[in-house]
Amino acid sequence: VQLQAFGGGLVQAGGSLSVSCVASGRTSSSYVMAWFRQVPGKEREFVAGISGRSGATYIASSVKDRFTISRANVKNAMNLQMTSLKPEDTAVYYCALAGAAPAGYVETRESRFRYWGQGTLVTVSS
Repeated sequence: VQLQAFGGGLVQAGGSLSVSCVASGRTSSSYVMAWFRQVPGKEREFVAGISGRSGATYIASSVKDRFTISRANVKNAMNLQMTSLKPEDTAVYYCALAGAAPAGYVETRESRFRYWGQGTLVTVSS
C-alpha cells in the first residue's frame, strides 16, 4: 500500500487550504484513512479521520470547527479542507491508513495506522 499526499503550501492566517491523499495498492474500502500532523520537537497528533466503510468522520476538538474531512471522487482517496487557519496549524501533515474497522468507527490511535504517506508541509503565516 502506498499513500500519496497532495496540496499543502503557504497561506496567511485566516485563509484556507486543502490537502488530499490517495491510497494505492492492496487497499479496501473498509479501511480508515486519517490525517495526522507534526511540529518539529513535538509528538505527532491526530487531526481527522474517515471511515471508508461508512463515511463516518471524527475530527480532533482543536480543529473541529475549522477542518472538514471527506472522501474524494477518486476511490480510496480523501480530502482535508482547512479553513480559518492559524499559525499554530503550521505542521507537516501526514495521511495514514489503518486496517479494516467496523462501520462507523474511526480509528484515532497512531499505533493502529500501518501505512503512512510522505507528509506535506502546511505553513500559516501571521
